[in-house]
Amino acid sequence: MRQARLKHGHAPTPPSPDDARVAMAVEARPGLTVLAINLPRSVDRWERIAASIDGSGLVLQRILAVDGKTIPPEERYILDAARFRRCHGRVALNGEYGCFQSHLAALKAVVEQKLPLAIIAEDDVAFDRGLAERVESIFAASPKIELLKLANHRTSGFVLHGTSALGDKFGRCVHGPQGSAACYAVTRKGAEGLLKALESMWLPYDIAFERGWSTGVATYTTPAPLVAMNGPQMATTIATKEDYREAKLPRIRQIGTALFRGMDYLARMTYAIRGR
Repeated sequence: MRQARLKHGHAPTPPSPDDARVAMAVEARPGLTVLAINLPRSVDRWERIAASIDGSGLVLQRILAVDGKTIPPEERYILDAARFRRCHGRVALNGEYGCFQSHLAALKAVVEQKLPLAIIAEDDVAFDRGLAERVESIFAASPKIELLKLANHRTSGFVLHGTSALGDKFGRCVHGPQGSAACYAVTRKGAEGLLKALESMWLPYDIAFERGWSTGVATYTTPAPLVAMNGPQMATTIATKEDYREAKLPRIRQIGTALFRGMDYLARMTYAIRGR
C-alpha cells in the first residue's frame, strides 16, 4: 500500500493570476500524481483531501488556486468578456475566472513536470482505494484517450466506447454540457492541447474543457463517478446561486447564446456517436 506523507512548512506566497505554482507536495516516489487545486485560505479542505489519499495509489501535490476576487477586471488578460456574454448568456463571475486560471496552472504543472498521466482535482473530492489502478487500466484499454472525466453533474445519453480490464466503462455523452471539472485524468499531450485551445476564456472552465470536438483533445468520461464528494453538500467557492442569477443577461440579449448552444449540441452529438 502506498502512503502519502505531506511536507510541512510555512504558508506559500499566493500565486500570480497567470502563473499559479505547485505549493506543496508529497515526497517524490513512483505513482500516479494528483494535482489538487486549493485556495490558500481553505486549509480544512486541503486537510480533508489529503486524508483521503491514503491507500488510493496516488501521489498528492497542491496547486494554489487563484482567487478571482483579487484580480481587477482590467488585469484579466485571457478573458474575452464580450464573447463570454454572447456565447454563455451572462457576465463572467470572479470565481469563474479564478477557477479557469487555477486549472490552467494545474495543466501547466503536468507539462512542466513531464507527467505522462496525472489527475487534476478540485478540493471537494475524495479518493477511493485502487483509484490509480482503475484510471491507468482505462487509459491502457484505449491509448487514444487524452482526457478522462471522473466526475460529472450529469451523463445523459452515454455512448459506450470501451471497457477496461478492471470492468470500468468509458465513452461519451450525447447530451450536455455534463458540467463539473471536479476531477479528471489527463495525459501530457492532452494538457498541452488544452493549454493551447483554452488560451482565451469565453466559457466557464467546466464547459470549455470537455468540448473535445473543439479543443482537439480526445475527451471521454466514465458513466458513473470514480471519486466521491468529500463531505456532505460542500459549498462551492466559485459563486452562489444568487451570483449566477444576477449575472444573467436579459432574454433578448441571449439570442446569440441560443444559437451557439444549438450548434454546440449538434457537434457534441456527432462527437459522441462517431467516436473520432
